[in-house]
This record gives sequence, C-alpha cells and structure tokens, in this order.
Amino acid sequence: MPEDEPKPKTGIELAREALAQARADAAKRQSVPGRRRSRQGARPGRDPRRGDGPQPFGSGIKKLLADRGWEERAAMGGVFGNWEGIVGRDLAEHTSPGAFEDGELVVNCDSPAWAQQVRLLAGQLVRRLNEELGDGAVQRVKVVGPQSARKPGQWRVR
Repeated sequence: MPEDEPKPKTGIELAREALAQARADAAKRQSVPGRRRSRQGARPGRDPRRGDGPQPFGSGIKKLLADRGWEERAAMGGVFGNWEGIVGRDLAEHTSPGAFEDGELVVNCDSPAWAQQVRLLAGQLVRRLNEELGDGAVQRVKVVGPQSARKPGQWRVR
C-alpha cells in the first residue's frame, strides 16, 4: 500500500465517527446527553404512566435510540463490530465495512480478486445483513478495491 493512501477505517474508528455525529445531531436539537434540563415540567426520560419507578434496561435503551433517531446507526455499529461473525472469517480477513448511507453499504477489499468475489456475493451479503438489521435496511453493496499505485498511461508497450 503506498504511503500517501489513507488506511481503511477500523470498526472502532467508524463507531467513534457515528457517536460524534450522533452527539452533533443532539447538540443541534439542544438535547445533549449528560446535560440537565431546566426544572420546568416533567423530568426527561421519565414515563409519566410509570411514575418514578425503574424501567427495564433494554426497553429504556430502545426508547432512547428511537427518540433520538439512532436505531439505524446503532444497528450498523453492531454490524461493523461483528463483521467477522456476519460474513465469516475468510471474507473478514480481506474485507471491512466502510460507510453506510441511504441503504448502501461500502465494503473495502484488500485486493482486486477479493473485490470481485464480494461483487459476486453481493446479493447473499445483502440478505445476510438484512437478517441482522431488519428487512430493507441494506439495499445495495458497493465494493471498493484497493487503489492502484499506477498512474493512467504509466505502463505502456511501444
């Protein structure tokens, strides 16, 4: 890999970027986690029908994700974190998930041969990802192979 090319991002880096984006979205809505709201009205995050009693952790997290619009990002974070479990060890050794936007998952490959293999498996990969995330979450897989160090026209036979 040439020195001037950026390395593909790891799952941790992608998760950090998603968290930073979620914080920025919350800041735009002026509901940054960890900041207390004014004492006007009910306390945030409390269900008035339940009173001040505890809530099950799982349902509280699901409600928080739904209220903030983070469900898809949280699900994709799970895919990025469990890539090997979803696609298998052999494929995970040569691929990594890239970006996910508008139903399109970018898959980075370390060689043209693996890029072609993933293109052939794209339909199966979409089905498998939708099993994990729910129907219709992933609509397309865009495969990105390694960038060539050769400049166009560099190698010519005369």
